Amino acid sequence: MLQYKIRLKPDEAGDFVAAASKCVFDVDISYNSFIVDAKSIIGVLGLNFDQILTVSYNGHDANFEEYLKKYAVAC
Repeated sequence: MLQYKIRLKPDEAGDFVAAASKCVFDVDISYNSFIVDAKSIIGVLGLNFDQILTVSYNGHDANFEEYLKKYAVAC
């Protein structure tokens, strides 16, 4: 399972969901024990954007990984 730690702003949620939706594999986004489907705009908008978010997925999509790198944080 691949994981990226990212920070998002609420106005970036739509672009994030669009990027995740292009993946042919499942993508989850979480913080603490709260996990949602990253392809769900309602789920993503329910996140606490003050938290560092973890994106988890099994698969490979170079475009999605490049997209995630724009929001990556060092932990």
